[in-house]
Amino acid sequence: MLHIYCKNTDSYLDVQEGTTLLEILDQLSFEQPFPIISAKVNNVSQGLRFRVYNNRDVEFLDARTPCAMRVYVRSLFFLFCKAAYEVFNGCRTYLEHPLSGGFYCNIKKKDDTPLTEDDVNRLRDRMWAIVNEKVAFHRREVQISEAIKMFRERGYIDKVRLLDTSEDVYTDYYLLGDSPDYYYGRLLPNAGYLQVWDVQNCFDGVLLRVPDRRDPTRLADYFPQPKTFEVFRENLRWNIITRLNNVGDVNHLIRRGGASDLIKVSEALQEKKIVQIAEEIERRYYGENKVRLVLITGPSSSGKTTFCKRLSIQLLACGLTPVSLSTDDYFVNRVDTPLLENGQYDFDNFDTVDHAALQRDLLKLLKGEEVELPTYNFKTGIREYNGKKKRMREGSVLLVEGIHALNPALTDQIDDACKYRIFISTLTSINLDNHNCIPPADNRLLRRIVRDYNAGAFTALESIRQWPNVLDAEEKWILPYQENADVMFNSALLVEFAVMRNHADPILRSIPKNCPEYSEAHRLLKFIHYFLAVSDAEIPPTSLLREFLGGSSFHN
Repeated sequence: MLHIYCKNTDSYLDVQEGTTLLEILDQLSFEQPFPIISAKVNNVSQGLRFRVYNNRDVEFLDARTPCAMRVYVRSLFFLFCKAAYEVFNGCRTYLEHPLSGGFYCNIKKKDDTPLTEDDVNRLRDRMWAIVNEKVAFHRREVQISEAIKMFRERGYIDKVRLLDTSEDVYTDYYLLGDSPDYYYGRLLPNAGYLQVWDVQNCFDGVLLRVPDRRDPTRLADYFPQPKTFEVFRENLRWNIITRLNNVGDVNHLIRRGGASDLIKVSEALQEKKIVQIAEEIERRYYGENKVRLVLITGPSSSGKTTFCKRLSIQLLACGLTPVSLSTDDYFVNRVDTPLLENGQYDFDNFDTVDHAALQRDLLKLLKGEEVELPTYNFKTGIREYNGKKKRMREGSVLLVEGIHALNPALTDQIDDACKYRIFISTLTSINLDNHNCIPPADNRLLRRIVRDYNAGAFTALESIRQWPNVLDAEEKWILPYQENADVMFNSALLVEFAVMRNHADPILRSIPKNCPEYSEAHRLLKFIHYFLAVSDAEIPPTSLLREFLGGSSFHN
């Protein structure tokens, strides 16, 4: 008999070797406000069909937890792909990126005709038929060569190229009924668990809608994101031109010795975009409504600081003089910082910034007055005035950088006509394969872990522990304003994960297996090992990546 400890009940249960998690769940009684859809076994995410053969700690999860939601969404992806393949007679499906409270997907029919409302209805009907039949998901473990042969015969060249660069001997793939596919994490026991979802026409593709992460019984709210979509589409066009459509393509290029050129091209593309933004600000500065105030924001680890400094250089090249300040320097004193429900400081709250003092100084600067600017002392938690004074003159442009910069309440006394708004994010520019998209938040989390560790600010364990609060704050205070931007800048680089791998690997491995945060570290470790490692030696000191890796030529 095995001794299983269940965290949900804080009790032990004796079971036979080979018992599944589903069978263990049936023997337990605890409050389940939402359906259980996955579990953690010794702090590693597992599907409910997982069998135990040793003593284990088990925690059962519903879709409110990130790892369980990922299990749900992956399974939904497979359902979508299988149904589309059947309805549209061997079409190709592309799960491209998160958008509008769901995931934007593209379906390429064999006759190249556009998707119609009737097409989407037929797709929805087939998906529900599979759900109602409770068709089972099955995991198979085979040699890499066998998986490559199977996917090649099915025409899934994207999966072939990804697996062909794998460093493993064996791999998993999944079956939904008789349909094979590859996913880089666990799935649900059967399609009957997929009760909350929808599909709808979106631009020239389909929006696959998913459950709300706080209440999995309802769909996540839909909100239009045309500007965000266009940034993703711009990246996709570039990927098609370079024939780097997924991680397998990038890995093959690296194998052929193309990493150096890929770094140079990626950096050049970002610099080109920054030049275009600077030239647009110059044009508007001399336009009818003279732009004097440039507001720059983005979520955590999007590269705001380095972007601001690179933009300043390009503005100087345009003949304008940038005057920069950060909203962080207007933080209220630590004792006045708002608190979260758990009593911790809420550093992302809008009221963490003394917006009255900030706007008062902005108005004075825009009038040409000299202003003494504060510096926030993060060690003492006090806003200090140390004689740092600035004034705007003819040809000056005021750059304000901070997570609340696009919040209308921050500058509501300033005429909108003189503002230029920039939103920076890390809209991951490549996917693992056509059915496995990389969430932008994973990109930023890896950046944050590496930066915090290198700076001695936080351990990887602490960075992972804080991340859910970071995402909650972004959802409340930052993301609602991103579509207000005049321009969006994508700070992700095609080669980024390959470069980040060598830095992140030892840091993530430092997290003990007996910590809850190990689950996320384990997932990220598996994820970054899909990428062939590339040295950071050729990453220039002005790169946005240097803000996180170290070695930046920009200094605060």
